[in-house]
Amino acid sequence: MISNRLSAWVSGILLLCLALVPLYANWSEEPFLLTFFTRVLIFSLAALSLNLILGFAGLVSFGHALYMGLGAYSVGLLAFHGIDNGWLQLLITIVACAVVGAVTGFISLRTSGIAFIMITLAFAQMFFYLVISMKQYGGDDGLSIASRSQFGLLNLSSATTLYYVAFAFVVAVLAWFNRLIQSPFGMVLSGCRMNERRMKALGFQTTRYKLTAYVIACVLAGVAGLLYANLTGYASPAYMAWTLSGELIVMVVLGGMGTVMGPLVGTLALLSFEEVLKGMTDHWPIVLGPLIILVVLTARRGLYGYLLKGDAK
Repeated sequence: MISNRLSAWVSGILLLCLALVPLYANWSEEPFLLTFFTRVLIFSLAALSLNLILGFAGLVSFGHALYMGLGAYSVGLLAFHGIDNGWLQLLITIVACAVVGAVTGFISLRTSGIAFIMITLAFAQMFFYLVISMKQYGGDDGLSIASRSQFGLLNLSSATTLYYVAFAFVVAVLAWFNRLIQSPFGMVLSGCRMNERRMKALGFQTTRYKLTAYVIACVLAGVAGLLYANLTGYASPAYMAWTLSGELIVMVVLGGMGTVMGPLVGTLALLSFEEVLKGMTDHWPIVLGPLIILVVLTARRGLYGYLLKGDAK
């Protein structure tokens, strides 16, 4: 059995390699690498947020991409009106995602299982069609973003700056989640996943714990959406489509549900597989699907969980 110390080494080496990506991209004159790994980090942040409710609380949400969309449109709508203040965009993203997450979570958490999945999906589709109906802001064509977010001296129009901002968010969330899941709050979430009835019998207000985790996850997904809008220079209804929620679930499962580093590993693996297969065939989804199934069947705890043989945190 691999020790927790080795787990820390593996995580540290992976993060160190990611930290050096901009240097290598500039040295090799391959700007695509910087764009690709920025995308990996942004989707890792979204997958990490989903893992909080899926991997630790056992809540399967098919509407998680809604909050990425809210974050993207927080940038897009303000930029449309000539506001590129990143702090204001971030504040609106946090407030919008927290409010929508609290309302939808309060309603959704009154159910469980298939009903919870369908309600989260319904809310996401409702906002999806709401955005499409906003013709003055591009409708289903989306909204181009002329100016990127500015956080004082940090201008996200710089690809390297955007990369390191995304990297900083991912590292901060990883460190926070590593502490969070070992805290009483995290223990209650894990208890809810395993046997919620018993947790209620012990006197815990389980709905409050799950709602808090749900809102936290929504806000973090919103931040990922804000960064993604700055990467693409675009805010699209597709960012809140249920298919993107499905991709985030695949990233979490592929990397390892209930592990802190799993979503990062799963995102890196999925997007890497996708890019490699795109260069080999136009029918890459036909190959990618069975490949994912094979990995999930042979590594029940995901790639990271399999690597650490049960010691992943």
